[in-house]
Amino acid sequence: MMKPPVLILSLAIASPLALAAPPAVDPAMLELADQSRCLTCHDVDETVRGPAWRDVARRYRGKPEVEEVLVTKVYEGGGGAWGNDYMSANKRAGLDNIRILVRWILSLP
Repeated sequence: MMKPPVLILSLAIASPLALAAPPAVDPAMLELADQSRCLTCHDVDETVRGPAWRDVARRYRGKPEVEEVLVTKVYEGGGGAWGNDYMSANKRAGLDNIRILVRWILSLP
């Protein structure tokens, strides 16, 4: 068992490191996103052509009804929610994969 002073010192050292970088991203989800060609226009942390996925997660956090709306938007395409750019339909990814990716994106911290 760790002694209290050692634990406090460990937390003090680790805390700034935890704040310095975003949490690690699931490599399997990134691979699925890459195979689905999502990474052409999106990134987890940076706005590319479309919004960063962490921004999407922040905007829709606590709104469970939005999941199906986003699945439909990815599948059929659409625009207006993040500016004037239009998101192309991504039917080749398939609804099951899109649903998995949308759930993952919405779960991002």
